[in-house]
Amino acid sequence: MTTRRHAGLVGALALALAGSLLTGAAAAQAPAGATAEPASTDEAAKSNESAEYGALIGRYCVTCHNGRLRTAGLSLDDVEVSEAHVAADAELWEKVVQKLRSRTMPPPRRPRPDDDSYRAFASWLETSLDHAADAAPNPGRPQLHRMNRAEYRNAVRDLLALDADVSALPADDSTFGFDNIADALGVSPLLLESYVTTARKISRLAVGSPVIPTVTTTYKTPEDLTQDYHLRELPLGTRGGIRVAEHFPVDAEYEIRVRLRRTAVGTIRGIGEEHHLELTLDGERIGLFPIGSEDAYTALVVNEQNPGQTVSRAFTADEGMRVRLPIPAGRHEIVAAFVGKPAALSEETRKPFLRSYVASNSRRGLPDVDSVLIAGPFDPRRPDDTPSRQRIFTCRPEALGDAAPCARSILSRLGRLAYRRPLEAPEIDRLLAFFEDGSRDGGFESGIELALRFLLASPQFIFRLETEPDELAAGAVYPVSDLDLASRLSFFLWSSIPDEELLAVAERGELGAPDELRRQVRRMLADPRASALVENFAGQWLYLRNLANTHPDPPTFPDFDDNLRRALQRETELFFGSVMTEDRSILELLTADYTFLNERLARHYGIPGIYGDRFRRVAVTEDARRGILGHGSLLTVTSYATRTSPVLRGKWILENLLGSPPPPPPPDVPDLEDAGSAEGLSIRERLEQHRANPACAACHARMDPYGFGLENFDAIGRWRSSSGGEPIDASDVLPDGTAFNGPSELREAILRRPGSFVETFTRKLLTYAAGRGMEYYDAPAVRRIVRAAAEDDYRFSALVDGVVTSDVFRKKVKRPAADAPAEVAVAGQ
Repeated sequence: MTTRRHAGLVGALALALAGSLLTGAAAAQAPAGATAEPASTDEAAKSNESAEYGALIGRYCVTCHNGRLRTAGLSLDDVEVSEAHVAADAELWEKVVQKLRSRTMPPPRRPRPDDDSYRAFASWLETSLDHAADAAPNPGRPQLHRMNRAEYRNAVRDLLALDADVSALPADDSTFGFDNIADALGVSPLLLESYVTTARKISRLAVGSPVIPTVTTTYKTPEDLTQDYHLRELPLGTRGGIRVAEHFPVDAEYEIRVRLRRTAVGTIRGIGEEHHLELTLDGERIGLFPIGSEDAYTALVVNEQNPGQTVSRAFTADEGMRVRLPIPAGRHEIVAAFVGKPAALSEETRKPFLRSYVASNSRRGLPDVDSVLIAGPFDPRRPDDTPSRQRIFTCRPEALGDAAPCARSILSRLGRLAYRRPLEAPEIDRLLAFFEDGSRDGGFESGIELALRFLLASPQFIFRLETEPDELAAGAVYPVSDLDLASRLSFFLWSSIPDEELLAVAERGELGAPDELRRQVRRMLADPRASALVENFAGQWLYLRNLANTHPDPPTFPDFDDNLRRALQRETELFFGSVMTEDRSILELLTADYTFLNERLARHYGIPGIYGDRFRRVAVTEDARRGILGHGSLLTVTSYATRTSPVLRGKWILENLLGSPPPPPPPDVPDLEDAGSAEGLSIRERLEQHRANPACAACHARMDPYGFGLENFDAIGRWRSSSGGEPIDASDVLPDGTAFNGPSELREAILRRPGSFVETFTRKLLTYAAGRGMEYYDAPAVRRIVRAAAEDDYRFSALVDGVVTSDVFRKKVKRPAADAPAEVAVAGQ
């Protein structure tokens, strides 16, 4: 039987300093270049190891961490370094391992062991911790996992062939770097009501209900989008504009209107000469609108009795840019763009900047599309056929008695996909009850619509509920069922529900077999839906989502516009996607000698010979640009609006590449901007002044060197050799004593210990896959994944295989009955 359940600063310093105590110890006994003796089963050998590492602690650590001083509250006078002691306090020793591997302890300018001693002691600790984890596995506590907004949208897309608007759902909170973490995905009455509202809207759209209110939807172009030339993904021969993909719910008439951008005083800019705007629907022209003339800005008297009351056509010239026409239900593409005529650009219009810079009250320049408004439906009719209706209505009742069997067939099939498992009899009966209520007054399709509305707002759809074996005692570790494994796998790789093949394999009980699991992983990574890993995993790990809210200062960076912002994001998405789809080593994320550019981005980087809006693979000839550390997207989101930030860049590297995040700053420490007069000081000098505060020095000594290594890149990712007339100093010394100068040497320093980067990437990927933060007891699983992937050159698929076959992903601990959360109910459907 199985049951489906719903599923301090001083302390941190103490653990960090314990790492320093133990990191240094190996140097006391081992001469330079010595290697650790192989682990022995002989008790004498174990005793010798304990004595050796204990002596190291005594030499490097006890000076500060003793019973008298108790620095950071830690005393190590009588610490016992043995496998039993390590196993008994795994949380402490995992912190120590991290400090050893990152070489961050002992602190700078203190005696340190040599590299062989670091490695030997860290390896001994890891082996001891891994043995303890094997003896007492802990895959982590079970959690109630709700779909986030992206997952809900994707699930609706795959269930109903409908790309739905889910903006009514509140934005998801993020923790541990991702927005799919169960602890952060809370539940509130407002949230559940939002699901009900969204389910009502989606069910009507999917079925094509004619009972849909007339609404106006507005699509705006970004304020800083430059439209002076052809835009990527818009038709050739056009300039500027916008592309809109809209789902029209029913067969009806709709009005499409275009508005042009205004100046601060409300006049349309750039219409001192004639232009033509083309409006198309699915590639077919539905309107061509001339606009502009030499007298467009001429003041016209509107009241002869009051000659001072004037107006010009520039205020209303776009009023006629509207079309009302019948449009069949379904997804359609609308494009509004100007017919391009680049040869007509005057010298006055040709600007020294790539961004369209016209003062907010200026008439100069070219006209831009501001927005497209779609109003409707008018005189709606239920559609005969759409992709959603094809997906839903797989049968039709031929006679009155056929309605219930047909409804059962439809709802059982949709319910199985939505709930990610076969439905139980009471669940089918409940869906049929909703069907009967809806069909009583509205007919067969209205009944399906109401049942579908319940389905999309039900806990079984919204929450990832997993089964628990009744016969196991609380605290027992067990593998999840194949059906639950299928759900975990699809939400990891696709951010969506399992497809028919994955679900069928799970129902047959075959998914748990290692070969079949790997086969499904390969198939799913090759599927276009795996782009969710780029959008949702890489988009958050590499901070690509932050680009939309990044606005460099226009006077300081006059070339930065939305076109460049999109290009920066696209470069990194295509780059990460190539490592994933071509199954390359993840080390190429740091070392790759290629990237993806279009003309706009190539000009930004100063790379000649790249023309057009199409992105293409390009060889990187400048060593400093190799890998993500040379990507403008990352360099921009880790900068301020007016300048670079070695602190932000260094902090990002520590957190996301090296897995060694600094603690948050003390609350009483001022920001760098507020730390006193900085007039005439460089960024380096200001940070040195900031580090004069002992409360700041410890963390900044770790962060700042990594950031200074990237100072040759300005705040929007361009290469520079000087700043403010002074040459750039991109040199520094890392906490482990490695000196470097510039991005290339910084990258080489990071790759001296590639395992740190691979472990950090694996920990991030496992966090995203499991939907929870990694704890100290997950470290052995991470190391096991990395060791296995090393045999395959750390290829992307090898790491994914390691994640999905790990205990963290495949197993769980049975929850005590008293701790099981109450059943979640969704009311008001």
